Amino acid sequence: MNYRKQFTLDREDKVFSIRKTDKDTLKKWYYLMTLGRQIDNKAPNYLKQALGWSYHAPFAGHDGIQLAIGQVFERNKDHLFPYYRDMLTAISAGLTAEEIILNGLSKATDIASGGRHMSNHFAKPEWNIHNVSSATGNHTLHAVGVARAIKYYGQDAVAISSQGESSTSEGYVYEAINGAATEKLPVIFVFQDNGYGISVPKEQQTASSRAADNFHGFKNLRVIYTNGKDPVSSMNAMLKAKRIVKEEGVPVIVHANCIRMGSHSNSDRHELYRDDHELDEMAMLDPLKKFRERLVYAGLFTEDELNDLDEQARKEISAAHKKVLKAPDPDPKSIFDFVMPKPYISEKYPDGLPRGEGKRMKLIEALNSTLKAEFRHNPDTFIWGQDMANKDKGGIFNVSKGMQQEFGPKRVFNAPIAEDFIMGTANGMSRFDKKIRIVVEGAEFADYFWPAMEQFVELTHDYWRSNGKFSPNVTIRLASGGYIGGGLYHSQTIEGALTTFPGIRVVYPSFADDAAGLLRMSMRSEGPTMFLEPKALYNDPSAETEVPDDFEVPFGKARIRREGTDLTMITYGNATHLCLKAAEMLEKEDGKSVEVVDLRSLIPLDKETVLDSVRKTNRVLVVHEDKVFGGFGGEIAGMIAEEAFEDLDAPVKRVGSTFTPVGFNRILEKAILPDAERIYHAAKKVLEF
Repeated sequence: MNYRKQFTLDREDKVFSIRKTDKDTLKKWYYLMTLGRQIDNKAPNYLKQALGWSYHAPFAGHDGIQLAIGQVFERNKDHLFPYYRDMLTAISAGLTAEEIILNGLSKATDIASGGRHMSNHFAKPEWNIHNVSSATGNHTLHAVGVARAIKYYGQDAVAISSQGESSTSEGYVYEAINGAATEKLPVIFVFQDNGYGISVPKEQQTASSRAADNFHGFKNLRVIYTNGKDPVSSMNAMLKAKRIVKEEGVPVIVHANCIRMGSHSNSDRHELYRDDHELDEMAMLDPLKKFRERLVYAGLFTEDELNDLDEQARKEISAAHKKVLKAPDPDPKSIFDFVMPKPYISEKYPDGLPRGEGKRMKLIEALNSTLKAEFRHNPDTFIWGQDMANKDKGGIFNVSKGMQQEFGPKRVFNAPIAEDFIMGTANGMSRFDKKIRIVVEGAEFADYFWPAMEQFVELTHDYWRSNGKFSPNVTIRLASGGYIGGGLYHSQTIEGALTTFPGIRVVYPSFADDAAGLLRMSMRSEGPTMFLEPKALYNDPSAETEVPDDFEVPFGKARIRREGTDLTMITYGNATHLCLKAAEMLEKEDGKSVEVVDLRSLIPLDKETVLDSVRKTNRVLVVHEDKVFGGFGGEIAGMIAEEAFEDLDAPVKRVGSTFTPVGFNRILEKAILPDAERIYHAAKKVLEF
């Protein structure tokens, strides 16, 4: 028989009990449970033999709820986000012993990540069993995001997020559940409560004896409690949860009371914080043992019949083991594969230079018109953020003004003041279909983006971690930089930190045409892009240009804003305009010809244009608004020193902000941020060397 056949949900709850459930179903349950437990017990031996599985979090004690999650999950329809202890969940959902062991041994043919992600993180993306983070509870936000898409597109499906009870202490879990309840999204949050967060007992995590009790105040949310050790109770709870989600249109928490029979993981020694009495009690409560006893006591199975199933599972595992040992290991040469998807190809503007006439626009107009044009171009495009979809208002700076009126509140809407929620649900919603493109205002100002960094990091390595099976198609807009008298939380730029992460494109335009072209490229490409907008230039006449209707700027293409022969200034963002002013001063007062290279794209970087300019002028000044120490300019200077040292007639010099926060008083801001005068004097030193 097919032990992995999935249940379908009837109109009414299908109530299971030992005596009312047919023998074939009980046989299937027992087989899956014994198969999972045998692999669970075998996993540590692989580490002892130095074969792999260096991270293993045993599921023993969670058997009932994990069996039930996998059984109610409908592959290719529902979306499942298992956590690192969900081995039986994965097996119950349909993964084979071979697929589980391939993951444990981090083989190249591991369907979850090809050995790129930690062992015991099970996934099968083609079935919508998602590859999730090691950051506990992180994927709750992804489940909410994909549930938003399920609701929007009217699919008869649910998202299931599974996690331990201690992960609910994380702030982003509260953000996820709050958002799901507010939007009435089809999500089931399963809390597998074994009483411990590694060695930390539950009472030190929350004052409530059950983690789900903390969420009773949320409107539009149902909570179900179940015995997670028992497959019958757990099946009834999960089926009821699925019915409520579909019929009432609200999210559900299933709180499953479990036990942890072993240590948290193979790097933990639970005997250091649990006494013998407690461990003996755990052994007595063993869910597999209890289920077996009930089946025999009810006269449904004999010991011999169950022994036969145990032996059948052993044979499946043995055959899988032999095949996995012969499977290839990952190729070291593959590490550069799937860092970033290939971008949209611009056929009309391969060099990123405008041709033909266009309407003259301010930078903010270019952004607004491009957003609207791309929303018309792709009806599966969405945008959300804080305070950016209210009546005639479109964010603090009105970049998204008029969009909700034209495209409606289901495609253009406000998000809670929760930056991690904004980012995490963007990641999740993009998982529903590759055609979806999402733009988010990651925060109202770049300075406020830090709470979203946890989800930002996830976004950057999803493509690599999944071995190329998933990439978030998300453009993150941030109003960046100073020169507005905003101080610490409204006048800083953060690209120095953002560019340290592989897997994210980072762009920073200086003029209206480039802002439009880079935004269009970001929204049409696969993969995530960080789009930094110099807010001081939104309405500055100096950033106005003619913008062709369909202008595109390929990533990694710098633009020479001013030709020169004596000195190269490499810059971007607000500093581009300062460099152009300084270059004019140098020509007028000193007779020097300065070339200004506007990078536009930081990651990827146009090394060719930069190095060609350096070899032409032999002198370099790197200028950016960010701090000199730790700023992106250090990477440019290092690259030039390494690849064009023999072409230099002077050391590479950098100009940027002082190594201080940005002050609010304009006098302090002026002392901190670079200006044309400071650039002029720095350039003279390079020229005079």
